[in-house]
This record gives sequence, structure tokens and C-alpha cells, in this order.
Amino acid sequence: MVTAQTIDKNPGELKDVPGWFPPLDQLLFTWFLERQETGGFRGSLVELGAYMGKSAILLGQHRQDGEEFTVCDLFGGEAPDGANQAETAKSYSSLTRQAFERNYLAFHDALPTVLEAPTSVIPKEVAPDSCRFVHIDASHLYEHVHDDIGAARDLLLPGGIVVLDDFRSEHTPGVSVATWEAVLNRGLHPICLSTQKLYGTWDDPEPVQEELLAMLRDRTDIGLSVQDAAGHRLVRTRAQKGMQPPSFPHSRYYMAPEAPKAPTPTPAPTPAPTRAPAARRPRSRARRIGVDLLPPIVTRAIRRALAPGA
Repeated sequence: MVTAQTIDKNPGELKDVPGWFPPLDQLLFTWFLERQETGGFRGSLVELGAYMGKSAILLGQHRQDGEEFTVCDLFGGEAPDGANQAETAKSYSSLTRQAFERNYLAFHDALPTVLEAPTSVIPKEVAPDSCRFVHIDASHLYEHVHDDIGAARDLLLPGGIVVLDDFRSEHTPGVSVATWEAVLNRGLHPICLSTQKLYGTWDDPEPVQEELLAMLRDRTDIGLSVQDAAGHRLVRTRAQKGMQPPSFPHSRYYMAPEAPKAPTPTPAPTPAPTRAPAARRPRSRARRIGVDLLPPIVTRAIRRALAPGA
């Protein structure tokens, strides 16, 4: 296990942590969690599948006093079956628990409860009816996602929120099947959809959905559409170009960029001194009169005699 003192090359901001957690989902996580906290809703937080810790870091920011936060991931360890092992080797070969802990400790003083194990252990480690928010982003295989959804239903308190990642990605059909099966046959009610995630509840979705719609309609950086399908109201959201994530505290290793220094003014060149013309010595009055009265031939002779060097 690593500690904050042994960390190097740490992320300075949440955007520096590797992972797939776009600004829209950062906003939606924050909105759902803050809504719970403002309403006095308390309960544990759970994340199944953590990768390098990007979403876990945000979840940890919303852990209230007395609440538990549990993260479960293989972290490159032994998978429960061959298919899961192949998936892990292909997509998460660089994932290690040390990397997750290093990133998390850059933003928080203490780690959550970390389970380095398959997500099938979560019902034994977290009490039923104890959670307010569960994020599922572990295996993409149908059997595992099916069981993770069942575990989330048992863990959540009334009014709790479950978030399912990759529910409509091209490379994760198993997640799509398990997600819509839960909606159609297992009582899960969608609250909203982002590009990557489905946010849902096993309770009446209308109160939270109405509050969410009011917030979304006031924003110009989120596209919104509402559809009905199989008796469910589907609130679809998408980020508009240039959308920024909500503000988030910097890590303890953040280095603010230096303000650009004002250029040093170049001193104006000192002009070269100019030599004043030599003053002509004025001729005496007697000399001027003598020169004017004498015959020219005498005047020229006198000038030659008086010339310098003569």
C-alpha cells in the first residue's frame, strides 16, 4: 500500500487522472449527490470497478461523516472465470491497485475501503439497504453486469441511485442487454441517460426527474430531449461543445501556472555626443579696418602671414 508521502508524479487536477469520466457525467454525479446531501439523505457509497480512480475521487469528495465508501476492483488480479480474465488482460493490463491509491491520495487524506476482488464479493462486504449511491463500471460481460445490478438493488436504500456505465457502447453489448433487461423486467426506472451512463432508481423516478429537468432546462451547455418508451420517460442529455466540468478541488500537488512576466523594457540607446563647431575667433576692429583699407595685394600677404603654421 502506498501513502501520500511516497507519491510522485501525481495528478494536479481531476482531469489529469486517466479514465473515461466526461464533464457531463461529472456534473450529473455532483448534482445527484448534492441533492441527497441537501435533503439530509445519508448512506454508504459503493463503486464497482474503479480503473485509475477518476470517478472514485469525485465520489470520495461527497462522503459525509459516518458514511462508508467501498471500492471493489480486480486491479489486475485473478478474474473469476476465463472470459473475465481475457477481458481484464485486454482492456486493463496497466491497472494496478498502487496506481489507484496514488491517484486517490493525491486528493484525499485517506483511502476508501478497497476490495481487491471480483464484484461478486460485494453482498458479503456491504450491508443490504445501506447505500445511497452505487456506481457500476466493472465487467462488461452480461452475466457479471446482471449480478452487479442485482447486488445494487439489494444494497440501495429507498430513493437510492444506481449508475450503469457503458450501457450503450458499441463494444459492450452485454452491458446493454443487462441494463435494458433490468428496466423491462426487474423494476429499474431510468431517471436520465448521458452518452455513457444510465442513472436509475428502483423507486418512483418522477420527483427526482422533475427536479433534474428543471436544472437541465436552465443550462445552455447541455442538450436535452425527452422520449417515452415501454412506459418509461427517458430523459436524454448530451454535452454541448465546450462544456466544462463542475469545479473540483485541486490535488495537494497542484502547481498553479506562473503568471506571465511583463517584458523588461529595452532602454533607449544613448545618442552619441555631437561636437560643437569650433568658435571663430573674432577679428579685432583695427584689423578689420586695416584689411578693408589696404590694397588687395597687401591684404593677401598679411593673411598668408597670419595663417596658422605660416
